[in-house]
Amino acid sequence: MRLTGRRESNNIEDRRGKSITNIAGIGGIGGVIIIVLITLLSGGDMGDIVNNVFQQEMQGQVEKSSERNQKAFTEEENKLANFSKQILAGTEDVWSEQFQKHGMHYKYPTLVLYTGSVETSCGNGSAAMGPFYCSADQKLYLDLSFFTSMRRELGIQAKGDLDFAYAYVIAHEVGHHVEYLRGILSKCHTKMAQVDKINANKLSVKLELLADYYAGCWAHYDNEKYQSLSDGDIEEAIDRAEKIGDNYLQEKARGYAQPETFTHGTSAQRAYWFKKGLETGDWNTTTFSSDELD
Repeated sequence: MRLTGRRESNNIEDRRGKSITNIAGIGGIGGVIIIVLITLLSGGDMGDIVNNVFQQEMQGQVEKSSERNQKAFTEEENKLANFSKQILAGTEDVWSEQFQKHGMHYKYPTLVLYTGSVETSCGNGSAAMGPFYCSADQKLYLDLSFFTSMRRELGIQAKGDLDFAYAYVIAHEVGHHVEYLRGILSKCHTKMAQVDKINANKLSVKLELLADYYAGCWAHYDNEKYQSLSDGDIEEAIDRAEKIGDNYLQEKARGYAQPETFTHGTSAQRAYWFKKGLETGDWNTTTFSSDELD
């Protein structure tokens, strides 16, 4: 991905090296994977996984909120932080222009870089959750270790660097912010609270696929504006989308998938909607039917 000379966003909170708790008992990523496997094998969904991870963290809390001494970040960590700032700036440029074209104002979200755990207006967050968006404070939360885990744990085999796959991750969370500003996120959450779990999961899938679509739309206009995509970039992002499909993750964890528990969409769905956004950039396309959120 070509980013040379591109600006970095100033809408950043760098909380790396700070922690709201000291955690014991989880055993790092290995412990988290065990929690995920046990939850899935017991028929739980991704929401149950998050709850179980938090329960384990709270059981392992050994002291009150504290701040660790600021550590010296590695060259790779600083590179990823600067990269994330450039991608966020690119989303600011694209979505400001698109919102203006449609008579709306784009309010920039803030990207919070953190280490391990973080306080948000949506509650305590954890690196085990992966990157996430909180509409209550309009902030994206990212532990940069996710990118190295992404390569190692998900077995991504894309050729070359995974910079555009990393960019897709950030653009997806920004996609949720676009949903929030357009009023889609709140309508969907209201509807999800009114239906049973299976139908709520179906709505969650459509919300996630729409964020994938918006990530593709960003890439469409970013490339049009800056000629940012290089050979292999699209394959990187599609490979990434496929590796986080609910069916892929469940089959990897227990050998089979339960479609009724899906909350993010299948590998094929995620790749399809990202690619559709990339190809069209059409603001009006949606994953929801015209009356589904009424």
